[in-house]
Amino acid sequence: MKRTTKESKPAQAILMSDLHLRLSIPTCRTEEEFLEAQWRKLEFVKELQKKHECPVLCGGDMFHHWKPSPELLSKTIEHLPAHFKVIYGQHDLPAHSLPDQDKSGIFTLETAGALELLPGVHWGQNAEKHSYEIWIPVQPIGSHMVRKILVWHKMTYQGKPPWPGCTEPRAGKLLRKYPKYDLLLMGDNHQSFVEEYEDRILVNPGSLMRQNADQIDFRPRVYLYYAEENRVEPVYLPIEEGVVSRDHIERDSERSDRIDAFISKLDGEWQAGLSFESNLEEFFKNNRVRKQTKEIIYKALES
Repeated sequence: MKRTTKESKPAQAILMSDLHLRLSIPTCRTEEEFLEAQWRKLEFVKELQKKHECPVLCGGDMFHHWKPSPELLSKTIEHLPAHFKVIYGQHDLPAHSLPDQDKSGIFTLETAGALELLPGVHWGQNAEKHSYEIWIPVQPIGSHMVRKILVWHKMTYQGKPPWPGCTEPRAGKLLRKYPKYDLLLMGDNHQSFVEEYEDRILVNPGSLMRQNADQIDFRPRVYLYYAEENRVEPVYLPIEEGVVSRDHIERDSERSDRIDAFISKLDGEWQAGLSFESNLEEFFKNNRVRKQTKEIIYKALES
């Protein structure tokens, strides 16, 4: 088991995103080890919060499906860190619809007092008025400074686009577009990275769990946030070696020559592991699709 932590002074927040809590098992994992690993990681964050006595900020997609079972809700309450503050990702909302949030698992947990739902910026919203502020004491005694944090479930990335035709903004562009925020906490991209610009930072924590075969070398992490210096420090979560399998990909490849033919046509500079949902959202952006049609498609994806 690998885990990396550093002893440091108390942080003012713990940053994480894309938990995708579930009882179903990804095709690249086995049932017993996946569920144990999921709750072990959340328990690790729970203990980290006790140590630092600070809020845990989550950038959305807390659940893998908007309607978690009573069992999943109970397990989540058992392992969820204290002072947990979250926004909605698309997976947290029925048919990706914010007006229907009262049907969701997050809404249930907020009603039960198990977490705090931040005012935004939820999936599908624009980042214009919503932020989470941390106040910290500085010298002289009695004065204070403000750190403005934008929490947003929005796809962003570093380097080359994650898929052909991607129109989502790069991390550096977002930092330049929203200069009033000291920290941008992002969700949706399951990879981890930090972008800096003029002493301001954007943090994309990545996913809690390795749920796809292309994450076989991924190291899940959360970030400690130090408001006075406006800096973050990664804390790597416990993982087991050899639990992510690519066998299902190899079997599918052998069964389908058409998939091989399609992959061979892709530009060699693009990476495999293309997100179907990301492509779907891109199609909706570039084509006029009726709302009723979108709802039917979203419900089909959820089933």
